[in-house]
Amino acid sequence: MAEEHSELEERIIIKDQHTKEIDLVNRDPKHINEDVVKVDFEDVIAEPLGTYSFDGVWKTSYTTFTVSKYWCYRLLSAVLGIPLAVIWGFLFALISFCHIWAVVPCIKSYLIEIQCVSRIYSLCIHTFCDPLFEALAKICSNIRVAVRKEI
Repeated sequence: MAEEHSELEERIIIKDQHTKEIDLVNRDPKHINEDVVKVDFEDVIAEPLGTYSFDGVWKTSYTTFTVSKYWCYRLLSAVLGIPLAVIWGFLFALISFCHIWAVVPCIKSYLIEIQCVSRIYSLCIHTFCDPLFEALAKICSNIRVAVRKEI
């Protein structure tokens, strides 16, 4: 009985990862689109001082701009949102797959192989170069430099 209860909880946890509740009020909780251009009517259309249209035209233009922007976005997201979500889901799944099954194993393999090469290189340097440089150091250590000023 306890095993069935544990298995049921495990299935619920797995299901919740894919069907978790989303916030329909705050749709950008991580502020991903903070830098996206937020365009309002006043940002696009402005009449300078002394050049005004009729008040009715101005109000109608404002309403038309705002409503058309709102509904165009809704229609585009309704028509293209789900297909693009599928494409982006596929793309990020592909990137994750490549990273998990190709990139990380290649890097780990490279690090293992380069460690072997590093040891061989270090051994060669210590075997051949260290005695040479020690001999040159002993030769150069006996050099004395004296500076004289001749008048």
